Amino acid sequence: MKKKKILVSGGAGFLGSHLCERLLKDGHEVICLDNFFTGSKKNILHLMDNPFFEVIRHDITMPFFIEVDEIYNLACPASPIHYQFNPIKTIKTSVAGSINMLGLAKRIKAKILQASTSEVYGDPQVHPQKEDYWGNVNPIGSRACYDEGKRCAEALFVNYRKQNNVRIKIARIFNTYGPRMDPQDGRVVSNFIMQALKGDDITIYGTGKQSRSFCYVDDMIEGLILLMNTDDSFTGPVNLGNPNEMSMLDLSSLVRELSGSESGNTYDDLPEDDPMQRQPDISLAKKALGWEPKTPVREGLERTIDYFKKLQSES
Repeated sequence: MKKKKILVSGGAGFLGSHLCERLLKDGHEVICLDNFFTGSKKNILHLMDNPFFEVIRHDITMPFFIEVDEIYNLACPASPIHYQFNPIKTIKTSVAGSINMLGLAKRIKAKILQASTSEVYGDPQVHPQKEDYWGNVNPIGSRACYDEGKRCAEALFVNYRKQNNVRIKIARIFNTYGPRMDPQDGRVVSNFIMQALKGDDITIYGTGKQSRSFCYVDDMIEGLILLMNTDDSFTGPVNLGNPNEMSMLDLSSLVRELSGSESGNTYDDLPEDDPMQRQPDISLAKKALGWEPKTPVREGLERTIDYFKKLQSES
C-alpha cells in the first residue's frame, strides 16, 4: 500500500487517537491536529516516539496550511457535557472548522472525510435509521449546537464536492465506546462504568427503556478507513455503528455483571431532546464497504472496564 501523508483533526481525542494509531500501524505518516479542549496528550503519548507522527496544537476554526494526501476531520466535542459547555464554539468548530478543512482539501487536492454523527437524525421517527432519513432535530434545543452544526457540515461537504470537485466522504457515526474514553465526559458507557466501579448507584435517565447501539472503537476505525479508501464516486453519507440495540436498563445490568459491582439503579429526568431510539441500518456499509462490527458488546465492555480500572489504580 502506498505510504500517504494524512492529517487527522481532533487526533488527540478518543476516536482520533485510535485512528492515528491505526494509520501509523498501516505504514502512513500522520499529522495530529488538536486544540486539546477535549483531546488529551495522554491519548497519544505512546505514539510520540514514532518518527512518522507529528502533533500540532491548532484550532480548526482558524485556517491551517499543510501538504497532505488525506484529511480525516474528527475535531469537535462529542459528548453533551463538552459540546454544551460552549455551544457557540461547538457550532463554529463544525461549520467554520469544516470550511477551513474543506478549503485546505480544495487547495491541495486532498481527499477529506467528515466524521458526522447519528445525531443528525435527532429523536428519530423512523426506526432503524437509514441514510435517506432526514431526521427530527430541534434547531433551537440544548443539543442543537452539535446536531445542527454537524448537519450544516454535511451540507458544506456535499456542496464543496458539487461546486469545487473536492473528493469527500461522510460517515455518520453511532455511539462508539472503548479504551481512552474520558471517564468524565458524561456519555452513558463511561458514566455507567465509573459509577459501577465506585460502587455508586447507576444513574438511569427516564425509564431506562430508551435504546442505543454501541460499536467498539476498533470496529469504528476500520469502517472509517474502508470508507476513505472507496472509489471517489462513493461519497456517503454512510451509517457506521452496531445494529444491535440495547436498552439503558440492559446496559446497566451488563456493566454491573462485568465489573462485579453491587451498585443499584437510581432514576433522574430525561434530558431535553434525548432520543428514545437510536439504531443504524448498516445495509449500505455492508454493500459499499464490506463492513460490519465484529466485536461483541460483552467483549468490548470488558476491555473498556479494564481500561477504567487501570485509570483508577493510577490516580
